[in-house]
Amino acid sequence: MRRTLAIMLKEPRPGRVKTRLGHEIGMTNAAWWFRHQATALIRRLQDPRWDVVLMVSPDNEGLKSRVWPRGLRRIPQGEGDLGIRMKRALRGQGPGPVCVIGADIPGIERRHIARAFRALGHADAVLGPAYDGGYWLIGLKNTRPARPQLFQSVRWSTEFALADTLRSLGDFSVAYVDKLQDVDTTADLRMTARGQRAT
Repeated sequence: MRRTLAIMLKEPRPGRVKTRLGHEIGMTNAAWWFRHQATALIRRLQDPRWDVVLMVSPDNEGLKSRVWPRGLRRIPQGEGDLGIRMKRALRGQGPGPVCVIGADIPGIERRHIARAFRALGHADAVLGPAYDGGYWLIGLKNTRPARPQLFQSVRWSTEFALADTLRSLGDFSVAYVDKLQDVDTTADLRMTARGQRAT
C-alpha cells in the first residue's frame, strides 16, 4: 500500500518563517537557517519505502519556488489555519497511510519516519511528541474517516497542542514514536547542537 510523507514548508523569506528565532538572531539569519535545514531534511528523508510530497505555502510562490529540491510533487497548503491545512495534507493523498511533518526539526531521520509508518500498522493514528508540548509528526492510517472535529480547538504553538489534538482524534487508537526537539529559539538550537534530539 502506498505510503506518503507530507512535509509542510513555507518559503524561507525573512519575517515569514521562524519569527521567534528571528527575534533573537535576526530575521534574515532565521530564514537562512530554515532554508538550509529544510533542504537537508527533504534530501535526507527521501526513501523508496514512501513518497515524499511537499506541502508548500504561499501556494503560487511555493509551486514555482527554486529553493526546494526538484523532482518531488508539490501541493499547495491552501487556505485556513494550521489544523485545516494539516487535515488537507492528511486526507488529500489518496488511499494509504500518510504522515505529516514540519521542516524545523533537525533530528528527524528516516528511521523515525519508518517507525511512524510501522506504528500505523496497528493504530489509527500516530504522534511524534516534541519537548515543548506540541508534536513534530502526525499520521493517519486512513482506513477510517477522520472526525469532522479533527484539529478543532487545538491551541497551536502552546504546550497544549498535543493534548488538544489527541482529544480531537476521538476514539482513534493512537501510537507514539520518538520525542524530538523542534527549533523555535536559540536555546533549542543549542540543544540540537548538543545532540539532545530524541528519547
